[in-house]
Amino acid sequence: MLPKTIISMEKIDNLDRKILSIVTRNARIASKDVATECGVSRAAIHQRIQRMIDLNVITGSGYNVNPKILGYCTCTYVGVNLERGAMYRDVVPQLEKIPEVVECHFTTGPYTMLIKLYARDNEHLMDLLNNKIQMIHGVTGTETLISLDHSIHREIPIAEQ
Repeated sequence: MLPKTIISMEKIDNLDRKILSIVTRNARIASKDVATECGVSRAAIHQRIQRMIDLNVITGSGYNVNPKILGYCTCTYVGVNLERGAMYRDVVPQLEKIPEVVECHFTTGPYTMLIKLYARDNEHLMDLLNNKIQMIHGVTGTETLISLDHSIHREIPIAEQ
């Protein structure tokens, strides 16, 4: 049986790709404006978007919040090493309890996991590392990389096929 993502891509046509291209540039665009740009009815846009949500092509919607405006000035990537890779499933729920952790990836390479977090300042970062992340059972070490600037943020391109 094919994974759902492969099945989904087989069912995505050029109209779907055009809709995705429009809404990924501006998630708040009115359906009538998408319909006008695509040359179809508003109902067709609603149906297509709902179908892509059901197929997991569209996995979320919302607003991007600027962490700096909320006082979180330090963006950090933390490489986390575990006693055993299989402990990943036990560590993730513990990381989910730390609100400053915004991403978590199970990786290959020098780290078992790579997490992204936001801290108010270096003191807050040190507290997160020493008193929260490194205290999780199974964590054997961390390496911290502080982001100095965020230069590119975009969705994967939606190309017609």
